[in-house]
Amino acid sequence: MAEQDFTSLRDSFSDQTMPHSIEAEQSVLGSILLAPDTLSTALGILQPDAFYVDQHRELYRLMQTMYTGTQAEQMDMVTILNEALQQGIFESSAEGRRYLAALVDTVPSAENIESYCKIVADKACARSLATVARDLLKEVAEGSYPASTLLDSAEQRIYDIRQGKDVHGLIPIRDVMVKTYKHLGDISGPDRDKFVGAKTGFPELDSITGGMNNSDLVILAARPGMGKTSLALNLATNVSRRSGRTVAIYSLEMSMEQLVSRMLSTEALVDSHKLRTGHLEPKEWSRLAASADVLSGMNIYLSEATGITVSQMKAQLRRVKNLGMVVIDYLQLMDAPMKSDNRVLVISEITRSLKLMAKELDIPVLLLSQLNRGVESRTDKHPMLSDLRESGSIEQDADIIMFLYNDYYYNREKALNPNITECVVAKNRHGETATVNMVWDAQFTRFSSPERSEAPPQ
Repeated sequence: MAEQDFTSLRDSFSDQTMPHSIEAEQSVLGSILLAPDTLSTALGILQPDAFYVDQHRELYRLMQTMYTGTQAEQMDMVTILNEALQQGIFESSAEGRRYLAALVDTVPSAENIESYCKIVADKACARSLATVARDLLKEVAEGSYPASTLLDSAEQRIYDIRQGKDVHGLIPIRDVMVKTYKHLGDISGPDRDKFVGAKTGFPELDSITGGMNNSDLVILAARPGMGKTSLALNLATNVSRRSGRTVAIYSLEMSMEQLVSRMLSTEALVDSHKLRTGHLEPKEWSRLAASADVLSGMNIYLSEATGITVSQMKAQLRRVKNLGMVVIDYLQLMDAPMKSDNRVLVISEITRSLKLMAKELDIPVLLLSQLNRGVESRTDKHPMLSDLRESGSIEQDADIIMFLYNDYYYNREKALNPNITECVVAKNRHGETATVNMVWDAQFTRFSSPERSEAPPQ
């Protein structure tokens, strides 16, 4: 395609021809003036930047601020006009009165505000897409970037639009305040379980961490043989079961069949050794069939891709509907675009990228990690933050860091209870650090709370 053709296409998306609906924007504002309670409906659909007309945008932002502040009970045409004049939205009182009255007159019915909002939101989405298309056409014409980079950029920007994220930069605190108030209302309401951290199935752990919180990077680290993969699978199954959301598991060490075999052992309470050898009794086959049906009905997706990068992972996860959690087993087997002999720099780049991915996708990312061998040379072998292998920025980037420690592993003669594994919350950006005891049942590759551990079926 000739350069002038690119220019012609790009210029066709001029600011004057961008999609918009003045009537829908006026109807939204007029509905709020007629019935201030309808603003709660609008807030769930529209942000101020969705409005095309500057005056409409600022007027909606003003209403939003009043609604979440001390003036919520006093919102009417007089108070809104007074605030609008103070903020310079109208040049004179006469102009403001005329315009607000005209807004009210244009509204067919305030009860239809949801429909008006959806029209405004749809036009705003179309404008955002046009802006991305215009920028991409410019970048293609300039030829400054390889096609793979442009493709990643296009996918990222379109994903941001789909998620309703502002791609233009800084956001006023008053806009964020509205989202914060809405979130507080959500976690205080009857459906709070949908908005708080996903439950792990370990109440003692949830009381410390708040569950698996969105945008958190959670590190689960231990020496080999402590059961970190088993605990990760237990957590993944519990989160999927309790939240109903999709859990993605990336296993860079074990095959998908091995993972599913472990999950079946845990779910059906069938000895994992029997699953490896095939020496199963009829009643165990029955339990396996029932458990296979349960697990198959869960929204759990598996991948055994080795050497995967964060960008490749993110591209896959963007397409997953209702994503609730990602598990990665484990950090040291991941790859990074940067090539360096300094493994600490590579690991640091990976953890930074994973934290950004957790924030961007608004999901918890559970990342498994190895510990240094230095643990073995100490008298007290309880893990410490400095034991994180190739630590670099792991401690800095993580929101929560948990270690697994089983005293029986090192002190078989002195350990009081061989089945007790300590889950040490060594870093917690949301609150306290503490140690939670878990019961490790190697037979079923399962962790459970001490008071909730089940007896194996007979």
